[in-house]
Amino acid sequence: MIPIQAYEILKNEQTVSILYTIVSLLGLSVTLFMPMLIHRFARRWVYTAGALLLAIGSLFFVTHSLAGQIIGMLCRVMGASALSITLNLYIMDHIRKTDLMQAESLRMAWSMIAWTSGPTLGIFLYTRYGIYAAHGAVAVFALCLLALFWYYRLGDNPMIVPGKSRPINPFANIGRFVSQPRLRLAWLIAFGRSCYWTTFFVYGPLFMVITGQGELAGGLLVSAGNALLFAAIFWGRAGKRYGARNVMTLAFVGMAVSLWLAGAIGELIPLATAGLLLVGALFTIALDAIGSTAFMRSVRAYERPQMAAVYRTYLDFSELTPPLVYSLVLAFFGLGSVFATLGCLAAVCAIVTWRYLPKSM
Repeated sequence: MIPIQAYEILKNEQTVSILYTIVSLLGLSVTLFMPMLIHRFARRWVYTAGALLLAIGSLFFVTHSLAGQIIGMLCRVMGASALSITLNLYIMDHIRKTDLMQAESLRMAWSMIAWTSGPTLGIFLYTRYGIYAAHGAVAVFALCLLALFWYYRLGDNPMIVPGKSRPINPFANIGRFVSQPRLRLAWLIAFGRSCYWTTFFVYGPLFMVITGQGELAGGLLVSAGNALLFAAIFWGRAGKRYGARNVMTLAFVGMAVSLWLAGAIGELIPLATAGLLLVGALFTIALDAIGSTAFMRSVRAYERPQMAAVYRTYLDFSELTPPLVYSLVLAFFGLGSVFATLGCLAAVCAIVTWRYLPKSM
């Protein structure tokens, strides 16, 4: 819904890419300073601010203006960053390392409900009842999430407790993160899979609209991709049986082949291209299910907040780098070139994962 709304305002897919680049660049600084915010205000207040930012962003989106679009997208990026980092800290605090692969695959599978229904519901409300209904629903769900969080907090749920961290310079955190090879590898794995989802969520709906399939078709494509999240359970089991390295390498190879084929077909057969993007999504879900364990098993307990914030920048860079690269590629080639370009990144990730990820992980 958000990329379609941005396209309606800007009327150009290349300009949409530039807009996403600007917003991601602004949101990156917030992510890096998140450990300081957690130390200053405690984890629960950062989580609360994240949920509120999602609701506030909806207020700006309903203005349907360029300024409102930028501010709304920035609120969304900052809110998602706060929720993601604090949630990862809660997970690492209360789930044993040996159970992380199973826990993450189950979490991804259950999230299928929201990821599947959300895009279609958003597009349906947007096209049927207007912009206020679509973004109003987002605000309501964000506030419900916040209420649920505080319900467990006030009920003294042992799984939700205040977090503490040592204040460290954000730039020193980056140096510390980069000095650890396994953390660098974990970041690359997460960056590769996140680049796929950024492309899928933004350029998938745009592709369907530009090729004449319609806005609802774009929403259905995204929902269909999210519906595949149920496969996370099976990918988790495969990772446990055959090893994380083998499964992750296979996933990146599958992504690369699917994307290259989608780029070759491009706008000639839109539905076939959409089908190939769904095949790529199926392989990407394998990385959703077990990819984050590369970080969670490698990070030291005493520096989790600092390293989690740096690790989280994979999401900011995955929203920043692809649109920037695509804006250059689209100046010379058609929309299919976006998928072929991403396929090259997936191939690089496959090689690095196979070469450097320990067999024992």
